[in-house]
Amino acid sequence: MSPDYFKPPALATHFNGEHFVGSLTCKECHADIYETHLETAHFNTSALASADNIIGSFENGASILSLDELEVKMIEEGDAYYQQVVDKKNNQTLPAQKIGVVIGSGVKGQSYLTWEDERLFQLQASYYPPTDSWINSPGYPNQFIKRPVRDGCLKCHVTFATNRDFSGQGNQYDSAKMVYGVDCEKCHRPAGKHVVFHRENPDVETARFMLQLDTLSRQLRLDACAQCHSGPRDRILQGNSFSYLSGEPLDAYSRNFHKGLSNQELDVHGNQYGLLTGSKCFIQSTEMDCGTCHDPHKNQRNDIQYFNQKCMSCHQANTAICTEDESVLHANGSNCISCHMPTIPSKIMSLQLTEDRAETAVYVRTHLIGIYEAEDKTIIETIDSSAVREIKEFIGK
Repeated sequence: MSPDYFKPPALATHFNGEHFVGSLTCKECHADIYETHLETAHFNTSALASADNIIGSFENGASILSLDELEVKMIEEGDAYYQQVVDKKNNQTLPAQKIGVVIGSGVKGQSYLTWEDERLFQLQASYYPPTDSWINSPGYPNQFIKRPVRDGCLKCHVTFATNRDFSGQGNQYDSAKMVYGVDCEKCHRPAGKHVVFHRENPDVETARFMLQLDTLSRQLRLDACAQCHSGPRDRILQGNSFSYLSGEPLDAYSRNFHKGLSNQELDVHGNQYGLLTGSKCFIQSTEMDCGTCHDPHKNQRNDIQYFNQKCMSCHQANTAICTEDESVLHANGSNCISCHMPTIPSKIMSLQLTEDRAETAVYVRTHLIGIYEAEDKTIIETIDSSAVREIKEFIGK
């Protein structure tokens, strides 16, 4: 066996000196978990741009985003993809910008980043699955802008990145040392020592040099998810946005500026942790955490039967009686989640979908588990479906 086998190359090195070696090394011993993890939104939340992961169309008729003051053309040249902005107001065609990084699995949407001398910028056009169309990137004006991408944005879409400015305020990165996707090592910590040890000691079955989340306290287990699912956490207390590693107290590294908001004030986009911990299901349990309902190694999205079973594991049929009308239960497939965790419009995330059109809210499933009034759910569902229908009609879908 080659000596190099016992020295896996480091994709990146954490500030504590531990090496990231990539999830492919995990496949040797954990093939089943590795294969199912490849299908998750976590794993696919960022990647180097390619034909396999850019969802938006580059075909004629579907490759142009038209806004009030500019037009964005999607260009495909061989195995490279570009966005080119035309300034309508000044009748000026700007240089094409190559899509270097894809952000987002495509479930809710995709945005795209470009490299300029190892500086990362977000591109003007994003892709929106509900309308199968290109849209102005969230928060962008009609004018062309270059939005720098910094640690605060990148931290939840990659496992690790090395910013030339340790504070994370700059947008210049070592592009060769970026670990894409929310990978095994995002939750289980850098695995260099673990891989080397078990390659050298294949008969040892007890995991060494590896964080096992089920050995942690509930709060530390929650913290592993909360690093990305508890709001922006832009008040950095030590290190930078990539300093925190699972297994440590997250509040020692970062916090939100507006900590202590009521459940009603927490936004559904990005603060699932705050909403969950405010739910009676969580408060009345001593063990419930994110992993109670979610297996991060599998794609469970829209698996109604799976999540219903999770609900019924605590709310047994003989002790929890659903009072919803039979016709409603039949219509939604007896889906507990649709009633007790409805999709709600985000207050902080909105999209401008087409030229001269008002912004449209992004709907996200709330993690504040509770009993919602029927009329509230009807209003939410009606607004959601009618908005998408009107948008599709407007753009000719």
